[in-house]
Amino acid sequence: MGPEKPFPAQSHRAKPKPSKPCFKKRKRSRLPKQAEGKMAMAASRGELVYKIYRALTYGLSPLLHLHLHWRKFRGLEHPLRWPERLGRPSLPRTPGLLLWFHAVSLGEGMAAIPVIKCCSQLRPDVNILMTTTTFSAFEVLKNRIPANVIYQFAPIDTPSAMDAFLGYWKPNGIVIMESELWPNLIVGASKCGIGLALLNARLSAKSFRNWSRPVLFPLISLLLSKFSLIVPLSSVQAIHFQLLQAPPFSINFSGDLKYAVDECEPLVKDVGRIEDLQKQLSQKRVWMAASIHRGEEEIMLGVHKGLTQTYPDLVTIIVPRHPQHGKEIAEELQKGGKTVALRSQHEKLIPGTSIYVVDTLGELRQLYKLSPIAVIGGSFFPGLAGHNISEAAAAGCAVLTGESHHVGHFSHMVIEMQQLNPLSVMQVSGKLDLEKALGKLFSDAKILESRQKAAKEAFNALSSSVVTNAWNLLNFHFLRQVFS
Repeated sequence: MGPEKPFPAQSHRAKPKPSKPCFKKRKRSRLPKQAEGKMAMAASRGELVYKIYRALTYGLSPLLHLHLHWRKFRGLEHPLRWPERLGRPSLPRTPGLLLWFHAVSLGEGMAAIPVIKCCSQLRPDVNILMTTTTFSAFEVLKNRIPANVIYQFAPIDTPSAMDAFLGYWKPNGIVIMESELWPNLIVGASKCGIGLALLNARLSAKSFRNWSRPVLFPLISLLLSKFSLIVPLSSVQAIHFQLLQAPPFSINFSGDLKYAVDECEPLVKDVGRIEDLQKQLSQKRVWMAASIHRGEEEIMLGVHKGLTQTYPDLVTIIVPRHPQHGKEIAEELQKGGKTVALRSQHEKLIPGTSIYVVDTLGELRQLYKLSPIAVIGGSFFPGLAGHNISEAAAAGCAVLTGESHHVGHFSHMVIEMQQLNPLSVMQVSGKLDLEKALGKLFSDAKILESRQKAAKEAFNALSSSVVTNAWNLLNFHFLRQVFS
């Protein structure tokens, strides 16, 4: 489905002039000037806050550079390519048009890839630059982006780093994913005449509250005014951006790009390893606890202990949000005398092993295909923000997650799927509720099958044409202006 065409201009019949001056008419004529004055005042306040921010980031640059060195020492930055974070390029700039896609980490980067592939195929005359911030995202995405895409690490938002980056790459347009609203990036690009678009735009509840504060409100209003296109991932997010004074004409809808999980094909080497694990699980009852955060493993392991008393052939797959957490979980279980298989060590599920810990990155979408049930973490404790449930639904899993007030900005995804089919997502309140729900699914094949079918159908309905819609919006409302 393509972008909506603008409504044709309405014709107005000329009205006869009043015989005498109208006071109300004179009052209305002054309102635009008052509005313009307020807008100008708000813009000047935004500029003032930005100048303070720029001065602060300039003054803190030496400390930020030291922080980068510390991150490199801890293995959080690329050992050789970390200078890219200071705006120092490691690859040449190809002549011609250049479109820069920026995503902070793995999830945002994976959401961007389908749109990048569209751009690469439909606009072969355009060079594409992709940046991410995290080393973990680089390790996964470097093998998944098209071969002609230039990949760099994003510069930190200091004046020197950002000015150096923009000065070298000279992009014609910048597509920012989700919520990377960095002032030096946005204002610097605008001053250079570079177009800006925000795809899958969202703000967490905390970010929205912070940006709404009197001190920061003028700054966010200034930043959002620089965007030609803002594509929020939900109507609630659209309202948030409007309340922060994003230009109404810039807001358009395409659907959440995180539904576009089927657009990314697995790597050949991953397929072989997944098939091997599938054979090991073929005679087992399997469920997966995915994207869990610290502390949530205690809930999942407690549920596992309870279920194994009824189902001795049970295998629990635990996929922590961070690989290092997986190693720590395995070590603790081994200290307690448990036999655990660790994926990074290519360990097999030998007899007596009922826990499989995945401490690798980039395999979650394929791992979901091995389990009929997926419990999505980041949703069982206050302060967490949930994770993408559509990946599990796309794989045909029965999807379970924590309560609504713990799933953060993924609550819109839960609501959308449940509106299409109430059976598509099951929400549980804690350990006892989760154990009871899983026991019911394992004991009744018909209930499990209905949950799986509901999740898959809801996903199919929501993911249909989302990439096409996003590309059409980007091409029609943004690229035509940027490359004209």
